[in-house]
Order: sequence, then C-alpha cells, then structure tokens
Amino acid sequence: MLRIQCEGCLYRHHHWLEDATDHEVADRQTASLAAIVIILLLLVGGLFLVHQLHMSTLIEDCLMAGRRNCDVLVTGQH
Repeated sequence: MLRIQCEGCLYRHHHWLEDATDHEVADRQTASLAAIVIILLLLVGGLFLVHQLHMSTLIEDCLMAGRRNCDVLVTGQH
C-alpha cells in the first residue's frame, strides 16, 4: 500500500479504485438491481402460489366432507 503525505493528512492509495472504472461500477450496480428485482418477483410469485394452493386445499377439504356449496363457504360470501 502506497502512502503519500499531503499537507497534514495521510493519503492511502488503493489499487482497487484504479482498476474499477465508472462503467464497471455501473454494470455491477445494474446487475445487483436486476438480481433484487428477480428475487422480489420470485417472492411475490411464491406468495401468490401459496395463497392459491391454500384456497384449493380448503375447497378440496370441503368437497371431501360432502358439502355442495364449498365455494361460498371457503370465500366467505353469503
């Protein structure tokens, strides 16, 4: 690590700052944002799927009990 004295302050030269250009940093940020969007979409899709499976299970349990108006009982509409 190269240290240069500059008017009372200690400047630390980091080689990794030189290697990464602004374009590379922007590419990494874009890739990170895209990954976050994909993860959020998967999460929302998973929650939707769990909700739909739960509703189907309730209807199936109602039908297996021999009831005929299961859609009204499960959704709570009268």
